[in-house]
Amino acid sequence: QVQVMESGGGSAQAGGSLRLSCATVPETQRYCTGWFRQVSGKEREGIAFIARNRRITYVDSVKGRFTISQDDPSSPLFLQMNDLKPEDTAKYYCAADLTPRAADCGWARLDRHATWGQGTEVTVSS
Repeated sequence: QVQVMESGGGSAQAGGSLRLSCATVPETQRYCTGWFRQVSGKEREGIAFIARNRRITYVDSVKGRFTISQDDPSSPLFLQMNDLKPEDTAKYYCAADLTPRAADCGWARLDRHATWGQGTEVTVSS
């Protein structure tokens, strides 16, 4: 069974940077991958998505600050987070759809079909 594993969380000061990584074990092609975050007591928020064809989308709150990237759809996926803000504090999850589908790569598709990681904590202090 394929697992999704995140790493790279931690603490940073406001204005600082962190980089999260996501890998599938064993290495498996991903057709749609995304990063979500959740604060305790609040709904999970999808923040960045990348399709196998490299189409990328971001939620407005992270545009210009976060970058999702991967060399190819089976290699590790990264989320470079710059200019961090205290409101970025959350548990961050990687989700990957390992099946080709006609649906666009985004929140709805991953919420329904993804394999999820266990999450990694990010804390940003002011």
